[in-house]
Amino acid sequence: MFDRLHLLSPVLLFLPLVIPVPPPGGASPAPCRRCCDDLEPQEGPPAPQTGDQKSGLNQMPEVRTFINMTILKGDKGIRGDRGTPGKSGEEGAPGSRGPMGPKGTKGQAGPPGDPCKTQDAAFSVGRRKSLHSVDYYQALVFDTEFVNLHGHFDMFKGKFYCYVPGIYFFNVNIHTWNFKETYLHIMRNDKEQAIVYAQPSERSIMQSQSLMLPLELNDEVWVRLYKRERENAVYSDDVDVYITFNGYLIKPTLE
Repeated sequence: MFDRLHLLSPVLLFLPLVIPVPPPGGASPAPCRRCCDDLEPQEGPPAPQTGDQKSGLNQMPEVRTFINMTILKGDKGIRGDRGTPGKSGEEGAPGSRGPMGPKGTKGQAGPPGDPCKTQDAAFSVGRRKSLHSVDYYQALVFDTEFVNLHGHFDMFKGKFYCYVPGIYFFNVNIHTWNFKETYLHIMRNDKEQAIVYAQPSERSIMQSQSLMLPLELNDEVWVRLYKRERENAVYSDDVDVYITFNGYLIKPTLE
């Protein structure tokens, strides 16, 4: 360090000494002026000087920045993705009932139900024509329907079909023919269950037979006229019903 100062000392001796020299005539130098000093002073008492002005220091004016946001506004951005839906709110109170609409058209009939689910059965049929025995057994066919609940009695075959298993009651009423034998059977499937019989007589009479039968699903109950080897017949006419066949379910079988 000492060596560096020793080398710089001769250089410092030759540096010029700058001393301000007053102008000739002894006149004092003109004070500095600003460009705005030429303006005439405002009327009225002079404004009070602050401490900085009294001390000879010039105070800078306050600068406030103003930004025009309309100039800085950019273009509209792309719409963002839809957010996840929030939780459902509480269920509101039910609204008032609206007015009744117009009556609709009648719909089509539905398919037939399962007959096994029907818990009742009944029929009552009659015959208006006489019947004579022939060379073979005949099923007594009926032409008048009084009651045929659910269609369980087949009018073309003269047979009742069991669709509801259970205990049934059956009854047959016939009118005998003068001087002819009356010989019929109440049949369950192909087996005789009870006979309706009357001997030949000069007078015709009403004859009846009743019984109860336990039936299973699809059993058939019908009335059979005996074949010709025993001359027999039943009487009726087109005016009155002399022959009737009735049956109904008393108690269904519980599965």
